[in-house]
Amino acid sequence: MTDVRAKKSLGQHFLVDMSVAKGVADSLRVESPTRVLEIGPGMGALTQFLLQDPNINLTAIEVDRESVDYLKLNYPQLDVVSGDFLRLPLETIVPEGDFYVVGNYPYNISTQIFFKILEYRDRIPVAAGMLQKEVAERFAAPPGSRTYGITSVLLQAFYNIEYLFTVHEHVFSPPPKVKSAVIRMERNEVKHLPCNEQLFVKVVKTAFGQRRKTLRNSLKSLTGDSPLPSQYLLQRPECLSVEQFVELTNEIERILESKK
Repeated sequence: MTDVRAKKSLGQHFLVDMSVAKGVADSLRVESPTRVLEIGPGMGALTQFLLQDPNINLTAIEVDRESVDYLKLNYPQLDVVSGDFLRLPLETIVPEGDFYVVGNYPYNISTQIFFKILEYRDRIPVAAGMLQKEVAERFAAPPGSRTYGITSVLLQAFYNIEYLFTVHEHVFSPPPKVKSAVIRMERNEVKHLPCNEQLFVKVVKTAFGQRRKTLRNSLKSLTGDSPLPSQYLLQRPECLSVEQFVELTNEIERILESKK
């Protein structure tokens, strides 16, 4: 079978530099027998290195039928699931226990992929792989950074995130118009946030929805005319850490409860 044709509709850019592919595989840092899901393996540039690791029990999830056929022909030992990662209930693929996630993620859905990983955070201790550089920077950005935003706060609430290395356009076929980067996320010790988690998400999204405004102005839609006794009101959202957003959420919840 010939090589798979890259499909623009799927955001496919096949990795052709094997040293980079090995670097992505190594970013998982698997030290004991581990179940691993690879998202969007394409023609298996990353897959081949994952299969070489005796500690990895690998399942590849691929939405492109042509790539599925290619993988089954060239990697007959590989467990391949044909389907869309965003639509698949992962408990049907890994019924029990923890699993890692890795991939050369499609740029057009990478944020959605990581929000799904967040949904399964109690079963996914490590997620790693390659994203568009700007998205990777956003995920890993510290408070006070220009790129710190909604995804930074929501992911960093439950994961420690490392920006590992930058990847240039020429290592792909066809080359994308942007640079890429490899990150690694490792689950932190937080099981549950010490606040209403649904309200926390709402506060974070509301605050960054008007990120040029101070929190006193951007959060009025949540608190109405009630004054919010917070030391952070004159700051903008990018200045607050996860812990400070938790504190802010608890203050807002007290106001909402007092109005009932």
